[in-house]
Amino acid sequence: MSSLDSLRIPEAKKDYIIQKLNPLLEDMVTECLTQMPNDPVEFMIKYLREKKSGGSEDTSLGDSLQAENSQLKNEINRLRDMLKHSVGGAAGTTDGDNDSVLDSEDDEDDYVDELPASFVQSSAQRGKARASVSAEAYGAWNVKKEFTPPVYPKEDEQKARIKDVLSKSFLFAALDNNDFAIVVDAMKEETVSAKERVINQGDDGDFLFVVESGELEVYKKFPGDEEEKMLKVCEVGDVFGELALLYNVPRAASVEAKTDCTLLRLDRETFNHIVKDAAAHKRERYESFLKSVPLLNSMDAYERSQIADALKPVSVAAGEMIVKQGEPGDTFYVIEDGDCEALKERDGGQQEVAHHQVMSYGTGDYFGELALLRGEPRAASIKAKTDTKLLALDRRSFKRLLGPLQELLVKACDRYAN
Repeated sequence: MSSLDSLRIPEAKKDYIIQKLNPLLEDMVTECLTQMPNDPVEFMIKYLREKKSGGSEDTSLGDSLQAENSQLKNEINRLRDMLKHSVGGAAGTTDGDNDSVLDSEDDEDDYVDELPASFVQSSAQRGKARASVSAEAYGAWNVKKEFTPPVYPKEDEQKARIKDVLSKSFLFAALDNNDFAIVVDAMKEETVSAKERVINQGDDGDFLFVVESGELEVYKKFPGDEEEKMLKVCEVGDVFGELALLYNVPRAASVEAKTDCTLLRLDRETFNHIVKDAAAHKRERYESFLKSVPLLNSMDAYERSQIADALKPVSVAAGEMIVKQGEPGDTFYVIEDGDCEALKERDGGQQEVAHHQVMSYGTGDYFGELALLRGEPRAASIKAKTDTKLLALDRRSFKRLLGPLQELLVKACDRYAN
């Protein structure tokens, strides 16, 4: 079920959002992010006016346009609120804590090759522009077609290697083992020679790529520059080209093979049917589960959806130690299924340390919040008593969501005191 499907509004309005609002607003936001104006409101007003007039306007704005400016500002706010409520958490989140940038440099690499380019297009180009990702949602007004993913045979060792690479990317975090197998089978091997261009700035993007061997360089030509600038090097295990599939913006940079390379590419259709669907199903399942977690009962639906999007599944076997007393903590856990126990050391520093149980955990319980809230080492060890499924929230996401979580978690900070 898409976010729009869950809204209790007429189908005609859902269709209007899909067909009319999303393309307009996403193009406008893309242009705004590209230009990064000091006054985004005035920039968007100008953008909408140019859009309405087909790209031409009188550059001198007099007092006679002030009323129109005010009206457009109100319209922007209204459309922004409508989009926020209609597509929920579809837009990417931002982290207001500057320190968290250091927590994950890999996240920045996911974006550097695909930052939206200047969206200066001719009228003909704008007219035939592809629908946005949000417009590819499915529902009663847009029936989903049957899909059979392609299969490209691979050796087991190669499959395992590809899965290991993909599992490190946030895009594929929602895939279960079956979905992973489908995506891995659908990836096609492609060899490129040194100096060969894989993608070109300004082109439409229909594939994402995983580097299996070799190195590639990312180049971008900025407005006013005559020469391209090299931004980064993609190495084995790197993924590039993914944001073109997410947002349908033209390639914002070019990627050229530095050496002979072997790449694995995934097509748009498989990405939409498998990867995006898995993310939607994950959110729906996690939101339903989070409603049953006592800690989160007082949260509203939007706050729970934010947490659901950030959670990552972790499976542990019976007897496995999940966290160890005294170690630094960088993850908060909620038990989706299974039983765990908290153990504390009786005598630290000995060759063999005895532990005693101080608490038991079951489905819906949580642990790991103390180390993240106070920045202290783990106060106890947590061991799985049965095969257990956990939902994990890393430090970066925890910081971003600390507002709605803080008041709830602070009450539990003394649970390990004794």
